[in-house]
Amino acid sequence: MIQVLIVDDDPFIRESLKVLVALDAGIGVAGLAGDGNEALERIGALPQVDVVLMDIRMPGCDGVEGTRRIKAAYPQIKVLMLTTFDDDEYIIEALRSGASGYLLKNIPPDKIVQGIKTVHDGNMLIHPDITRKLTGFLQPAAPTPELVLAKHPLEGFGLTKAELSVVSLIADGFSNKEIAGTLFLSEGTIKNYITDILSKLNLRDRTQIAIFYLKQKQA
Repeated sequence: MIQVLIVDDDPFIRESLKVLVALDAGIGVAGLAGDGNEALERIGALPQVDVVLMDIRMPGCDGVEGTRRIKAAYPQIKVLMLTTFDDDEYIIEALRSGASGYLLKNIPPDKIVQGIKTVHDGNMLIHPDITRKLTGFLQPAAPTPELVLAKHPLEGFGLTKAELSVVSLIADGFSNKEIAGTLFLSEGTIKNYITDILSKLNLRDRTQIAIFYLKQKQA
């Protein structure tokens, strides 16, 4: 059973999320906390925490700093940000701090439960509205040379900036999961990008993408 720690400075929201999450037979609520510091303390006292469901804006230690501290002490724990705020700066900082995903509180309850399961399985999860904003300006923590070149070998082939980044990472041997983690996107989004790339370049598979990229680079 996935054990979840719920972190929110609003007691009503904490209790509401507790009831919502506990409705799923595969998820248990390990505990509740009011900010990032209390969350870290609770994790140390609890026998098991797999996922932290955490608000991003809280007085004291907010979700970004809380995520940073939790991931430093317990790198195996997944952190899923859940908030009413749609703030680019907070989103980027949360992801850079180690969060595995970000959802808005106005989504259907079943999507929150599914989100917990998704990040627990090791996948990135970002709300579609936010993904569209992040694509193109979120840089990976350790960019490959291709990602910082002024001119990409496949410029002029009708690919978007995000698709060009995906091509570069495929050519470097990255798996879909590794690409998703590098670009802070879900694996599903990466698969969609690859499908579009194959269509635009009239290729069959990702091996052909890598070969085509290398040929154009050497041309």
